[in-house]
Amino acid sequence: MTTGESRRGTGRRPAVMLAMATAGFALNFWAWALLSPLAPRLKDALGLTAFQQALLVAVPVLVGSVGRIPVGALTDRFGGRVMFPLVSAATIVPVLYLGALGHSSLAALLVGGFFLGIGGTAFAIGVPFVTAWFPPERRGLALGVFGAGMGGTAISALTTVPLVDSFGTATPFAVTAVLLALYAVLAYAVLREAPGRTAPAGTMAGRLKGAARLGITWQASALYAVAFGGYVAFSVYLPTYLRTGYGLEQADAANRMAGFVVLAVLMRPMGGWLSDRFGGDRVLALVLGIVAVGATVAAFTPPLMPLGTIAFLTMAAALGAGSGAVFALVPLLAPADRVGSVTGVVGAAGGLGGFVPPLVMGVIYGSTGSYGLGLALLAVVAAASTLFTVTVVRRAMRAHRAAVVSVTA
Repeated sequence: MTTGESRRGTGRRPAVMLAMATAGFALNFWAWALLSPLAPRLKDALGLTAFQQALLVAVPVLVGSVGRIPVGALTDRFGGRVMFPLVSAATIVPVLYLGALGHSSLAALLVGGFFLGIGGTAFAIGVPFVTAWFPPERRGLALGVFGAGMGGTAISALTTVPLVDSFGTATPFAVTAVLLALYAVLAYAVLREAPGRTAPAGTMAGRLKGAARLGITWQASALYAVAFGGYVAFSVYLPTYLRTGYGLEQADAANRMAGFVVLAVLMRPMGGWLSDRFGGDRVLALVLGIVAVGATVAAFTPPLMPLGTIAFLTMAAALGAGSGAVFALVPLLAPADRVGSVTGVVGAAGGLGGFVPPLVMGVIYGSTGSYGLGLALLAVVAAASTLFTVTVVRRAMRAHRAAVVSVTA
């Protein structure tokens, strides 16, 4: 460990930077997920089809995912102190638009949802920012704690519908906008870049091209598309699935989705911590196998209590831990000056992994009247990802461990 790494990993400042980054991630994800809890109500009010409802919640996911690629590269260049306040402030505009004007038609919702995707790019800011503040042996846990900010979707699930019922449609959007504004100001005042950080040379296009040449970029992208993509897909579509497939009331479905999200969030730091101790490849192989089993059980639409609930909560825990494990790999296998660019691509893959399943589930349900085939496809993808982890990713980790040993010998 270098002197700079030792200095970054000790004292109070790294913890403060981690807490601020996590808060920013959570607030932006809260905003990013505002439409999902309202989707069943908007479907009834506007007469949307199952596909249109799925599209409504998927558009912010798509934009937030693709947007992580340039935002990650910009974070390499300008740092988290600039990018966190900038993205938070930019997200305020679509939030206020949706609360005031943007919920009157499908077209207006899709426009607002498109720009709401800006909030989903915050993930690509936090990973390189947090990575720079912690030494390698503590990065898995630190990034897992940061990743727990994805629990902003749970806050949205728990608060959006009650706020609308009590105070009107605009209320959750106004509350979120105020909190984003306060955070943007506080983040600019408090956030600092890690000691010794230098902006990389070259253009953004050149950095992205360099990231595209790295094997870890595509390996982690494939795994994150399954782990985090599965989490995102369930977090945005589970209320619809539970309401349509099991006949639950909207509030009950939203609360159960929040339970899924909270468990996944709590397990993400655990996935990072376990990866620090045992290796991300080993953790991923285990949790992806668990997802395959859970999806297989859920595909048969068992009774919700207890078997269906057990299957979904087990998948929640595994997807959360798997998301943490993927980003324990990235700082180990990617060059330090390209972590942001790699994170942008990997984060985009994770979000895109969450964009496709809701659309597929909507089409499958519209065609067959059942979600079983969609869940069976998830089981197949998770099983294939397990095989990929124990072969390709494990070889990359062995090569990394061998290189570390040769340098320290």
